[in-house]
Amino acid sequence: MTEPGGNPHDAIRRQILGYFYDRNQSATSRFGKKGSAIKVSDVKRDLKALHGLSQQQVMANLTYLTGRGWVEIVNESKSFTARGGTTIPSIVSYYTISAQGIEKIEGESEFQPRDRYAGINIQATGANVITMGDGNMVNVKNEGLFQKLTTLKELITNADGLDEDAKLDAVVDIETLNTQLAKHDPDPSVVDRLWSRISRAADLAGLAAAAASIEPLVRQLIGS
Repeated sequence: MTEPGGNPHDAIRRQILGYFYDRNQSATSRFGKKGSAIKVSDVKRDLKALHGLSQQQVMANLTYLTGRGWVEIVNESKSFTARGGTTIPSIVSYYTISAQGIEKIEGESEFQPRDRYAGINIQATGANVITMGDGNMVNVKNEGLFQKLTTLKELITNADGLDEDAKLDAVVDIETLNTQLAKHDPDPSVVDRLWSRISRAADLAGLAAAAASIEPLVRQLIGS
């Protein structure tokens, strides 16, 4: 793994990423007791036992690792039948190391693509896109929105008005919305759903003004 730098949080981040890496290496399934993906409550418990990390230390740094793509969230859809026969769907979120996280520890692989859109001839699509510094590809007409969302993500990450679970959810939603910005025509329903959660998180974090400055650009994508 990369040698530690000057950031005091990096030692904890290496411990967390190493935990997910070791779990993935010994996993016999995707989910379950021996699964590579694990619920956040179990992550907190294990890291407290292994490294003495508090819940706040785990969540604060898991927010960062997820936002940077080293760790990813995997959702498992389930359902149960309530009394009366009604089937109620539910989604359980798990955390696991990403391919990028594995490469952080092991080094680059011959199977590593040049970028997330490797194999697609972008020029052939006729899309006018640019690649940002973090590797995201963005349609040029959405560049302004991308930059504003990136700023909002940083503000939310550093906000005092949200707990770490809420910060993590908001960061993941912003990253997901950013992936829509590579499209010539982002999916309005997806954008609307994500923005609803992001703006609500921004309000709770005391960042209503920042969200309000972004709202008109988002509404253009939604068409409302």
